[in-house]
Amino acid sequence: MPSQHPLFTVTHEPWAEPLTRPAMGNEVDRHERISLTNRYVEARGIPVIPVSGELHYSRVPRAEWGERLRLMRSGGVTVVASYLIWNHHEPVQGEVGFEGDLDVAAFVRTAADAGLDVVLRLGPWIHGEVRNGGFPDWVQHAAVAHRTDDAGYLALVEAWFAALGAQLAPLCGPASNVIAIQLDNELYDQPGHLATLKRIARRHGLVAPVYTATAWGGAELPDGEVLPLYGGYGDGFWVDADHDWDTTFREHFFFSHTWDDPGIGADLRAHPGIGRRPETPRLPSASFPAATCELGGGMATAYHRRPLLGGADVAAVAHNKIGNGSGWQGYYMYAGGTNPGPGLQESHDTEYPNDLPEFDYDFHAPIGAAGRLGPAHAALRRQHAFLAAFGDRLAPMPSTLPGHHPTNVEDAETLRWAIRSDGASGWLFITWQQPHVPLGTARDVQFDVTLDAAAGGSLVLPHAPIDVPAGTIAHWPLRLELGGVRLDWATASALTVLPGVDAAAATSSDASDSSVPTLVLVAEPGIPVEFATAASVALADADAGTGAHARADVAVLTFRAPGVVLVDTAEPRLIALEQGGARLDLLVLPAASADDVWVLDESGHRRLVLSTDPVFEDADGRLAVRAERRPDVQEYDAASGRFEAVAVAVDGGGSAEAADAPGGTFAVEVGAPAPGEAPPASYGERHGRASSPSREEVARHGTAFPLALPAARGGRRYLEIEWAGDVARLELDGVVVADRFWDGTTWTVGLDALGLGERVDDDRSGTAADAAELVLRIVPLHSDAAVHLPEAAAARRAEAAHAASDAPLISLDAVRVVEAPLWREQH
Repeated sequence: MPSQHPLFTVTHEPWAEPLTRPAMGNEVDRHERISLTNRYVEARGIPVIPVSGELHYSRVPRAEWGERLRLMRSGGVTVVASYLIWNHHEPVQGEVGFEGDLDVAAFVRTAADAGLDVVLRLGPWIHGEVRNGGFPDWVQHAAVAHRTDDAGYLALVEAWFAALGAQLAPLCGPASNVIAIQLDNELYDQPGHLATLKRIARRHGLVAPVYTATAWGGAELPDGEVLPLYGGYGDGFWVDADHDWDTTFREHFFFSHTWDDPGIGADLRAHPGIGRRPETPRLPSASFPAATCELGGGMATAYHRRPLLGGADVAAVAHNKIGNGSGWQGYYMYAGGTNPGPGLQESHDTEYPNDLPEFDYDFHAPIGAAGRLGPAHAALRRQHAFLAAFGDRLAPMPSTLPGHHPTNVEDAETLRWAIRSDGASGWLFITWQQPHVPLGTARDVQFDVTLDAAAGGSLVLPHAPIDVPAGTIAHWPLRLELGGVRLDWATASALTVLPGVDAAAATSSDASDSSVPTLVLVAEPGIPVEFATAASVALADADAGTGAHARADVAVLTFRAPGVVLVDTAEPRLIALEQGGARLDLLVLPAASADDVWVLDESGHRRLVLSTDPVFEDADGRLAVRAERRPDVQEYDAASGRFEAVAVAVDGGGSAEAADAPGGTFAVEVGAPAPGEAPPASYGERHGRASSPSREEVARHGTAFPLALPAARGGRRYLEIEWAGDVARLELDGVVVADRFWDGTTWTVGLDALGLGERVDDDRSGTAADAAELVLRIVPLHSDAAVHLPEAAAARRAEAAHAASDAPLISLDAVRVVEAPLWREQH
């Protein structure tokens, strides 16, 4: 029957332009795997949607590269991007260093070992919240016209690119995992200079099938020479402390075909305050697909403005870009880090409008600076699993927006949705999530989607109107065919496909049900799971959760209309679909378990795993889990149709018994505090933005808390600090080694990176025998300080000021050490 809700109607619109192939990556700098069309990226001739995540090797200890990269890979990232930060490598002219944490060639090889391709973001100017935008001081102060074709400047760049080429040229080429090179960053009006940088890079062997440049802010780019890259942040530190949630952030919570964002980098240039802009063509370039490199994986913290995005906020922006037609999902940052030395941050002292922490670059990223997972990781890895399983179908599909959609960023009533379709099948995307301004429940929603007449015309879903709760981030299949069975639609998000055995095994006399592919769907909170199909439907013999047979008194499947089935999702459900002699298993996972889902495929065999702890595949293809206690890891077995426990033991031959294994959470002894002088309301400003306290001011106004760490027991160690105040610094034997601006979140410090992970007392009790003097120094937050805080932190600040007559806020609520050994799968 036709939909009674015309606001939720859409008709598929095919591509208006023919498929073409640019010279770059096809005729020039051909690669064995990677090539481009104007609509999508190809890998070995198959459409794909790459997922790139930023990790700066020089901001992460080399000893942790491998695990950090494998965690990225297990999160569904397929490409690691990294700035090559010039002032980290060559602070003194002519003394270029590539040792230790700066060994970029070793980083590229380590990425390859983890199954990751690489994007080298060469710069030479990179921004990245780095001193001078990455220029060494001697370059910054050189009497040249920076970032132009000035001969003096090019001579400096030539020497830097030559040094990089000596390290990396042997790792580039047609078979390389270096698949892209970015030139400069946020360069708006020098297309000729970008072309010059490309020639210099290629001359020194820095070759890749794809060269890129950031295109936001209306940047002028050399035609056909670079893939334009875009971004999208849900909030940012680069606006003033008293500025509202900027429209350039708000736009990314809406589906749109406008890819440019004038807000990124706007602290270094003027930009207009605008509402939603008119829609532009689906593809921002006639020659290349829509691609991103800076979808906000979180957000950095400046002194004057400390934005905090929830995991769902990060996931919403990313999900919208997929629905908008993204052909490349790129995150900044995906893994946070720490500046390798003092004075290397963007700051007022280096004439930037923002003061950033001296060391901290956690970014609230999906993988934090200490290597622990952030709240966005789970939601993003589900999206990435979807792209890995269905990217070959999705990548060639254009995006179509409904006729009725929000027209301004103030609209919190009109549901936000879109489709991607080839006319025969497709996906319906819903993103009903944003920060700061609450969304209500969208009532009486039923979609009427018109595809090509040859595909059967309109689809109406679900069976009856539903309510869509705030927080919904969903991608629902439309006329999806797998294994010879067609699913007309489903109101649960596609996660992955678990393939059966190979064709030869499937036709042998002993072939089992494992030869049947399994489509995995994940329920949305608050939305009933329905699906429609012409296939016969039956509950499989085994319950996916426990292996028990279905109970007669539980209505697991309810047939609401011919071919329309409602699924009870109190626990995982395995459903068999049969059509014309073909079979497809449908595994529906409850919304409650969504954040525990992992889809791992680095070993070449796709694995569906449930774990609350971080999981990745090691070099031998075994599951590895970083956990403070015995992890509960379960893997889906297609043959039995249920999740089975995975046996794990502590890495390095430790006991497999939980009682004997290292790891756990341990209290830190905090000594008597030594208060400093009362803090002022301001430490100065630049361009109207508050300056952070200097080292001397931190020493004068901070309260010192001596910390005595418990002895190490053998796992990786993290220091967790629950605190309130303005600025905190960690001092080791009087030297500042870490810092943080308060935003109400837990501060986690990797102790191993500070050399404090291996100090073990002889009797494994008490504090470390050779313990260094470790001091936490917290500067109280003045009640009148001109800093913008997240809502919860601002409320605590206001409550403290009210309770204590505007006294500065300072509190050390808890300090603990978490010790997490590595557990490995036992065969």
